[in-house]
Formats: sequence, C-alpha cells, structure tokens
Amino acid sequence: MIAMEALNELFRMVFDDDSLTITRATTANDIEEWDSLTHMNLVMAIEKQFKIRFPLGELRLLQNVGAMLDLINAKIAK
Repeated sequence: MIAMEALNELFRMVFDDDSLTITRATTANDIEEWDSLTHMNLVMAIEKQFKIRFPLGELRLLQNVGAMLDLINAKIAK
C-alpha cells in the first residue's frame, strides 16, 4: 500500500516544489502549475515509480488525489 507521503514526494518532484503538500481532497484546481503537460508528467512518474499502468480513460474519472491514491493502491494490490 502506497502512503500519501510517497505520492506527495512524486508531486513535489513533478511540480518542482519542495513545499507542496497534497491531501486526499487536492485537485488540479488547487495547484496552479497543474496543466495538461504536468498531468502527463505526473502520470508517467506514478506509473514508473509504482510499476503500474493506467488505461487511457481511467484517470479522467478521478475527482481528487484521494481517488488517485485509492486507484494506485488497487492496482498495486492486484
């Protein structure tokens, strides 16, 4: 199971912001730099770090970081 802290480290790396702190309720609207390009960089970093893959449309259904974390953990558990 991946903890929020591990995901937060990836966010800090992708967004190049050591002070960034995410919560389960965080959305793209909460992070000014979170655009389509950084979203793709974030997805690729998550896939590489946790050795998982997301189908093309799966991520569009996620409402916030908490849902993303739950999806990551579900994929790792398989």
